Amino acid sequence: MPEFWIDVGGTFTDCFLRDDRGALRRHKLLSSGVTKGVATSGDAATIVDPARRADPPDFWTSYELRLLNSDGSVAATSRVVSFDRATGTLRLAASLAVSRVSSTSYELTSGEPAPIVAIRHLLGLPLSATIPPVTLRIGTTRGTNALLTRRGASTAFVTTRGFADILRIGYQNRPKLFDLNIQKPTPLFNRVVEIDERLTPQGEVLQSPDGAMIAEQLRGLKRDGVESLAICLLHAYAQPQHEQLVEQIARDVGFAEISVSHRVASLVKIVSRGDTTVMDAYLNPILRSYVNSLRALLPGSDIRVMTSAGGLVSAESFVGKDSILSGPAGGVVGFSRVAKLAGFPRSIGFDMGGTSTDVSRFDGRYELEFETEKAGVRVVAPMMAVETVAAGGGSICGFDGVKLVVGPDSAGADPGPACYGRGGPLAVTDINFYQGKILPEFFPFPLQRTVVDERLAALIEPIAAATGRRFTPHELCDGFTRVANSNMVQAIRSVSLARGYDPRDYVLVAFGGAAPQHACAVARELSMKQVLIHPDAGLLSAYGIGLADVVRHRAVGVYQPYSGEAVAQLLPTFDKLTDEARAEVIAEGIAPERITVRRSLDLRYKGLDACLTIEQPADGDWRRAYEAEHERLYGYTHKQRAVEIVAVRVEVIGETVDVTPPAATVTRRQPEPERYTTAWFDATEHRTAIYTRRLLQPGDMLRGPAILIEDISTAVIDPGWNAEVLPRHELLLTDEAGQSRAAVSTECDPIMLEIFNRQFAGIAEQMGITLRNTSSSVNVKERLDFSCAIFTATGDLVVNAPHIPVHLGAMGETVKRLLRDNPDLRPGDVLVTNDPYRGGSHLPDVTVVTPVHDSQGQLQFFTAGR
Repeated sequence: MPEFWIDVGGTFTDCFLRDDRGALRRHKLLSSGVTKGVATSGDAATIVDPARRADPPDFWTSYELRLLNSDGSVAATSRVVSFDRATGTLRLAASLAVSRVSSTSYELTSGEPAPIVAIRHLLGLPLSATIPPVTLRIGTTRGTNALLTRRGASTAFVTTRGFADILRIGYQNRPKLFDLNIQKPTPLFNRVVEIDERLTPQGEVLQSPDGAMIAEQLRGLKRDGVESLAICLLHAYAQPQHEQLVEQIARDVGFAEISVSHRVASLVKIVSRGDTTVMDAYLNPILRSYVNSLRALLPGSDIRVMTSAGGLVSAESFVGKDSILSGPAGGVVGFSRVAKLAGFPRSIGFDMGGTSTDVSRFDGRYELEFETEKAGVRVVAPMMAVETVAAGGGSICGFDGVKLVVGPDSAGADPGPACYGRGGPLAVTDINFYQGKILPEFFPFPLQRTVVDERLAALIEPIAAATGRRFTPHELCDGFTRVANSNMVQAIRSVSLARGYDPRDYVLVAFGGAAPQHACAVARELSMKQVLIHPDAGLLSAYGIGLADVVRHRAVGVYQPYSGEAVAQLLPTFDKLTDEARAEVIAEGIAPERITVRRSLDLRYKGLDACLTIEQPADGDWRRAYEAEHERLYGYTHKQRAVEIVAVRVEVIGETVDVTPPAATVTRRQPEPERYTTAWFDATEHRTAIYTRRLLQPGDMLRGPAILIEDISTAVIDPGWNAEVLPRHELLLTDEAGQSRAAVSTECDPIMLEIFNRQFAGIAEQMGITLRNTSSSVNVKERLDFSCAIFTATGDLVVNAPHIPVHLGAMGETVKRLLRDNPDLRPGDVLVTNDPYRGGSHLPDVTVVTPVHDSQGQLQFFTAGR
């Protein structure tokens, strides 16, 4: 059967076809399933577009054609009755009521979802043809979008009496603390049922549930139209019998969609366990409907879906809690595989798509997170450690009255950036287009320059009125580019420096439609010397989905003191979890000899909440491995402090496909550019060479500035960078110039204001994360009663994370008093105080102040936490 690898993103859908000989064919289209074009000639009953000559014969027959006005609105519609591939002619069923057709934009749509349109296109099947059985590996944003827009199933939360509000109360974190109009995240559930039952933390029964009463409660939910149940009872992780009873009664009542916490997240903490169970129940009907729709359109096909943890599962096993990073996880698999193949065992992935940018790090194995928060919902499930920022090609560029901003809002696939011609806002793609880094003649559909000019001109006057500085359009574009790049740089620092890794030790793998246009500037900001761009960089998430293994995870809570004897007693638990997961992988068609098993323990110092996941060490000394990781992350260990085993984890990996391309012979040469164009870097015009990527050969050496035209995307080599084509046609960029210091004005600058704001705020937020993870205080680790901020060398507040206002108001006074009492601070000094006469709020508060000096020993600023 033909095999398809598909990533359905927020803006674009990427697709590979792997045929019976192992050869790959590619297609990229908008995730709306719409194909855009421009009619170069024709009449009211005929559309001629030479770009359609690359499409399969008779492909567009029976598609709806929409002729568009200049503002992107629909001017007229008709049905395609025939398509002549040789001339790119579309003949219509009814004449269009328009005065002219030439140079007019149009759209083609069938109403089928983008993955089906892509499969048809690659197989050359028109709408009248039936798609044969295929093998489909797919990553989808369907669950993510439903979570973000709160468009999941009608869900009821079933919990122990007295805990109806536990998920609404949550923890004490306060996102967007300083907003004047705080909007709490909308709960995923719309009904709550409290069950009269109670267990001890050890699982002993204090009160047994009444089955008849539960049945009546659940029948009431059924009558009210509730679709899905999330059952999360207190202490069910220790003893699931009451949840099992409620689940059975729910099935007898007629519920088909039921999530129970002891299977979804069998760990302590009812808030995160309950949130995960509710999210699972909320998304499962949506995902089930999506999978069923694919099955109806692809009868007899083998469908597997990518999970957030980077493994494939059968469509029937794909559940809500595993869906949030379905697409980005494919990108992690893709960039790590191509980097290893190119000779880089350590890599950082930089995936800039249409809506956002995802970054992650690879050190020989995938870094997983087992508890995180997505879209205001706590998730206890294994998922790739991916940092996401709202800086994609569709991120909207604007001015908030003080500074330039990029994102978080996105133009999406519809209407898309302004240059798409659908009336969209100014976006990052428009900026690259205006700067000459995107060449319209090579874009998959026509781009409009005039509307971008208008959007930029409309911003110049408001910025000048507010700041007194009048930008040229190119200076404004440069400012937006720098702001967008700073957002992405901060995300990369979060997955590297904030976790104890130096980004300079890694290669930056740029992929997604937009990353190769920003990679050089982002890498230089991080002092990273090399950037790797794969030939399929624009489709690398789909490529990774095709390379992904079949993976199953198992975890169970332990919560007992660490000792050698305790670890030995856990061996039967390891074996049980391994056997369960291995059986599921074998059921997916994986041969036993292609299966590997990884075992790990979640460990923490007694009294802490945050734990570290430690893979089984070769010498069997789990504590030593834990303390080595703790010291790497936080810089210290507690040699005399007891360690606690939190959970046992097993990961079973079934290796699937190997599509390693052969290495080609390298012949070093410097090819001549095909032509030159004008592009803008740092608001400065540069004569820029243009190359077609597929015409380059291994060993070719290029010098920036240059633009490489890919089949799917565009890569930009900045001034000061050189590039070499590697044996498997990857492009390796090397920074020959390095980062140079630029003078920064102290005058009001709407560009630098936003850049510094993001950088300083990121530092303060990371301080808070470290403080919470290493704290034994219940006030800190549970109530989040702490604050972190950065102050000037004289004690004035620069920026703070969204922590406790009462602390932030007093910490500046503390810093000033400590500075007055200790005027001769030296590098390495740390000041600790709880003196109420030096800014203390009350006696339990402890303030830690650290002076930061430059390389000459001059005091520059303070960091402080309380």
